[in-house]
Amino acid sequence: MKNFYIFSFLLLLLLLPILASCHEKQVYIVYFGGHNGERALHEIEENHHSYLMSVKESEEEARSSLIYSYKHSINGFAALLTPHEASKLSELEEVVSVYKSEPRKYRLQTTRSWEFSGVEESVQPNSLNKDDLLLKARYGKDVIIGVLDSGLWPESKSFSDEGLGPIPKSWKGICQSGDAFNSSNCNKKIIGARYYIKGYEQYYGPLNRTLDYLSPRDKDGHGTHTSSTAGGRKVPNVSAIGGFASGTASGGAPLARLAMYKVCWAIPKEGKEDGNTCFDEDMLAAMDDAIADGVDVISISIGTKEPQPFDQDSIAIGALHAVKKNIVVSCSAGNSGPAPSTLSNTAPWIITVGASSVDRAFLAPVILGNGKKFMGQTVTPYKLEKKMYPLVYAGQVINSNVTKDVAGQCLPGSLLPKKAKGKIVICLRGNGTRVGKGGEVKRAGGIGYILGNNKANGAELVADPHFLPATAVDYKSAVQILNYINSTKSPVAYIVPAKTVLHSKPAPYMASFTSRGPSAVAPHILKPDITAPGLNILAAWSGGSSPTKLDIDDRVVEYNIISGTSMSCPHVGGAAALLKAIHPTWSSAAIRSALITSAGLRNNVGEQITDASGKPADPFQFGGGHFRPSKAADPGLVYDASYQDYLLFLCASGIKDLDKSFKCPKKSHLPNSLNYPSLAIPNLNGTVTVSRRLTNVGGPKSVYFASAKPPLGFSVEISPPVLSFKRVGSKRTFTITVKARSDMSDSIPKDQYVFGWYSWNDGIHNVRSPIAVKLA
Repeated sequence: MKNFYIFSFLLLLLLLPILASCHEKQVYIVYFGGHNGERALHEIEENHHSYLMSVKESEEEARSSLIYSYKHSINGFAALLTPHEASKLSELEEVVSVYKSEPRKYRLQTTRSWEFSGVEESVQPNSLNKDDLLLKARYGKDVIIGVLDSGLWPESKSFSDEGLGPIPKSWKGICQSGDAFNSSNCNKKIIGARYYIKGYEQYYGPLNRTLDYLSPRDKDGHGTHTSSTAGGRKVPNVSAIGGFASGTASGGAPLARLAMYKVCWAIPKEGKEDGNTCFDEDMLAAMDDAIADGVDVISISIGTKEPQPFDQDSIAIGALHAVKKNIVVSCSAGNSGPAPSTLSNTAPWIITVGASSVDRAFLAPVILGNGKKFMGQTVTPYKLEKKMYPLVYAGQVINSNVTKDVAGQCLPGSLLPKKAKGKIVICLRGNGTRVGKGGEVKRAGGIGYILGNNKANGAELVADPHFLPATAVDYKSAVQILNYINSTKSPVAYIVPAKTVLHSKPAPYMASFTSRGPSAVAPHILKPDITAPGLNILAAWSGGSSPTKLDIDDRVVEYNIISGTSMSCPHVGGAAALLKAIHPTWSSAAIRSALITSAGLRNNVGEQITDASGKPADPFQFGGGHFRPSKAADPGLVYDASYQDYLLFLCASGIKDLDKSFKCPKKSHLPNSLNYPSLAIPNLNGTVTVSRRLTNVGGPKSVYFASAKPPLGFSVEISPPVLSFKRVGSKRTFTITVKARSDMSDSIPKDQYVFGWYSWNDGIHNVRSPIAVKLA
């Protein structure tokens, strides 16, 4: 018996490394850079296998460990490796980077908006004048927009191909079959659809087919919404649930073609309202295919909670390869505001998009028993009988086991039915979902629901399709309603049914959720680049999802109102498609420059754009300003940049070999020397001078004059102050010198950025760029 225990112990010692090795295996991306076009696809995959063979015990293990072989533009593979194997591969000279696929690293960033942005959607084609943007762009005809998202609902009227011509000959993509989706679901509008799930299934196991479709079909709604925002057809007489926002729905480029790359999937044992997850290796495979398929624009409403270095960021790597092929990439800035340095997708070759409001509101005021009225917003279809109802604060009607810190937040199971029944309950934002709080009020027998903003949300009001009569109020109103409840013996209230109101003021204002600069990864690049409509946006929706995505919601809608930088990103994707149609030879950098330098800084009452609380916003929220596609079509001048310029920027940022074929110069530039249409100086010590290069895309024989509005306490000198352009396409270089003013040293805030502008003007075009400066 003793010998048996000794043998078992020795056997366990031998097996421990093997067991540990199995347990430690995770998906890693091994990235080599780009392909030079000399190898066939099967040769590339065999080459990738040879690297796995060098670290694996057998050929069988090497082949079974490979998840993706990236063969088109991106050179690399995703494989199941131990940390030791990954480390060995990272030591090879030809390997650029090896990084682990982190579950939940990337998530989705969860109409009238185009009309407000200067792209008229309500005007009939025969009444358009010659200079109209849509007419000039032929409605984005034959430009191909690729979307990385949760799939799409092909039956939506927004994806009709009625009247569209043949699929562009440049298209090389496919329509991939799967659950409830086959080749007949693609058409001349949806010209491509694929799905990518190997990374997801490697981590979570086989997809639960009741949670999601194993196909490009969308069971979430997000992908349908973003796709139709970018390139959906004009669809008259649509509205959200309850008849709100009725009118014509249209994408930015209604005659563009769409290709869906489904990379985001439902998370097991989590509600869909909490969002999907998207894996590194799946997104990299999708971007590699999108580039090879022939898309012109890629819209990606996906981001990270934590900033990622560029050589470990799959979106940044894929986008760099896309830009090399002159594909415009638009990405959401993220929904982690209002805290600073919370941005996603800050690579300078990406257009990073913040979120702001439009001039449409869904007004549903609250009237208190003392006669005071507080304006709120909602898109609930449910109404109260016109009379006063008892009003309570959620913290007064909770179960005894609910802790003080979440007492007023109406979390699931927190309210006591015998105290809440028949009453209007005010709940505060914080933990849990906005609609879920209303669901809890309804469960407890409440007759109505008021959602009160917390201080961080300020005056931003998100209109939600609640389960009962409800409205959302701003922070100041919430405080006053709570004061009324606490000072009144029998508080009562009434929620007035909502109505859609156009031309609301002020608009736009910045959404409180929009992520802010400065960029934690690249502080020498001012991000975000621009803002676009992302608050209460109406677009197409999935028939496989409810308007709230909650399990308790069995409603089905064709169009839905939601908010997020996920919604603003495809606005810029659609605008980029229009600009591509008008200027097919422009680079992605030229299109980004045109959008940034033509953006607006004023709201519809003629004042500076504010944040959700009414305080002046700044370029770390809106970049160049609120996008104006019609102005961007004729920017006058552009700041162009090439793939090589981006590699030089990476060299200056300490990333030396993202492309192994490119050697960094011995004398490195400053990172803010990149020819970018804005200027960020994170640690100014003395004086900084950078050069910029302008390309004339306006009229021949143009003369531009420089002007500047320096950041407080700094001087800005532009040399030369006058630039002459003899012909279209000619280029001129100038320098910008920024230094602290000795006579204003006391007025310069320490450890804070201050902002300014510099512009070039020829009497027709005003080419404006933001500046952000902070002292060392």
